[in-house]
Amino acid sequence: MGATVTAVSSNAEYSFTKPNRDSITLLAGLGVEGDVHAGVTVKHRSRVAQDPTQPNLRQVHLIHEELFDEVAGAGFQVAPGQLGENITTRGIDLLGLPVGTLLRIGGEAVLEVTGLRNPCVQIDGFQDGLLKQVVGRDADGNLVRRAGIMSVVREGGVVRPGDAIEAELPAGPHRPLDRV
Repeated sequence: MGATVTAVSSNAEYSFTKPNRDSITLLAGLGVEGDVHAGVTVKHRSRVAQDPTQPNLRQVHLIHEELFDEVAGAGFQVAPGQLGENITTRGIDLLGLPVGTLLRIGGEAVLEVTGLRNPCVQIDGFQDGLLKQVVGRDADGNLVRRAGIMSVVREGGVVRPGDAIEAELPAGPHRPLDRV
């Protein structure tokens, strides 16, 4: 079985979680239609406070559903949309993709991967202790972020659960993902 979309979510209001939808519409250069984080410039509150003219590299948040399976082993129950993602996936190593990877979703939409989501303390507000499950350290002491990836919309289109995802890697050398 290939990579697929398992859920899509959006919210017109600032909220940690996003309700699941039957579909979302991606708008080129903007993000998810009707979502609070859509726009050419940054929409995340802390980033707006720093510099509201920054380009929005966080238009669409994707998270791998396999993470929910992993944290369930530590006693946490997380469902699609509850960590604020727009697209929940299965069968693709999102965290292993390099910057600039194109994700072709369904028949029309194309996302360009920009970097890692930088998880914040709001995750512990959702479920106490969950932040430690999605942020950790590797054997060398380097910070490891596992709460999904961010992207921008290169080509718009409707995305639904069940849509196939195809990854097109950029020309090398590949740059590993870092927080955006």
